[in-house]
Amino acid sequence: MLLVALLPVIITSCSDDDDEDLIGNWVRVSDFDGLARYDAAAFSIGNKGYIVGGYTGSPSIGRLSDLWEYDMDNDAWTQKANFPGVPRNSAVAFTVDGKGYIGTGYDDNENKLNDFYEYNPTTNTWTKKADFPGSARYAAVGFGVAGKGYIGAGYDGNYLKDFYSFDPSANSWTQIVSIGGTKRMGATSFVIDDIAYVCCGINNGTYEDDFWKYNPSTGQWTQLRDISDSSDEDYDDDYNIVRMYGSAFVIDGVAYLTCGEQGSVRGDTWKYYPSTDLWEQVHNFKGSTRTLSVAFSNGSRGFIATGKSGTYRYDDIWELHPYDYDPDDD
Repeated sequence: MLLVALLPVIITSCSDDDDEDLIGNWVRVSDFDGLARYDAAAFSIGNKGYIVGGYTGSPSIGRLSDLWEYDMDNDAWTQKANFPGVPRNSAVAFTVDGKGYIGTGYDDNENKLNDFYEYNPTTNTWTKKADFPGSARYAAVGFGVAGKGYIGAGYDGNYLKDFYSFDPSANSWTQIVSIGGTKRMGATSFVIDDIAYVCCGINNGTYEDDFWKYNPSTGQWTQLRDISDSSDEDYDDDYNIVRMYGSAFVIDGVAYLTCGEQGSVRGDTWKYYPSTDLWEQVHNFKGSTRTLSVAFSNGSRGFIATGKSGTYRYDDIWELHPYDYDPDDD
């Protein structure tokens, strides 16, 4: 693991004894070949995960525009064609019909961005697409579902909750109904069975606990149970899920959310069951606690990569094995 430290900071692993009875086990795989970084963008296509851009924390290096492909089958990294837009961090990326998309973000000149690009893994080429029509922003949230891409919320100098859909076949954007609840930046999204889910984030210093799903067939948002202990029932007594800049992926029809920050960096990991709208805590992320990491998944395997904690920048990659935890694996 490559660490960049300017000041001495002690970072502890999350594999403490207090969660030995929780299911799941994190296994370290081949370290990321690129520079250690945080606040990159990521998307998944088949059995490949992609990391693009981000920030090393070094003003002399600046924001990044390199693209790297991770082969889940061979546990190997390959550098691909550089992203052609300005180097950036805090962008949004997603996948639609076998192609990757990235847009918005923040550049070295402190400009908020609204440009948008498509990556074709077959030809290893990028194509500029129609600009995102909302205000230039960063720390937005996005997802690809049912043949379209979606970007919304984030920060443009004010907190936002507007949402837009992108149709790749028409290369066009349409504003859709805004997400319900509060405005937010640094939210987390995932997609299960053609339904998109958005949770977490922050608005004016408040970590948001409302949780929403979007059905593209109806074009409507539906509020789900809060992700905090906010009810009089006992199902959420142990909930402590709220955070910003968390990372999530899906394995076998359930979602896993980990890392991020809420005053301090987090490593606790939560499993979401869409059939019951309930969360269960699983084994803590085994690497150093961190925020602004990325996630990718092929639907049956899920990975967390890169990120930061204080002045540390990470290039380690971890895969979650969602079976009964064995402390002998530590």
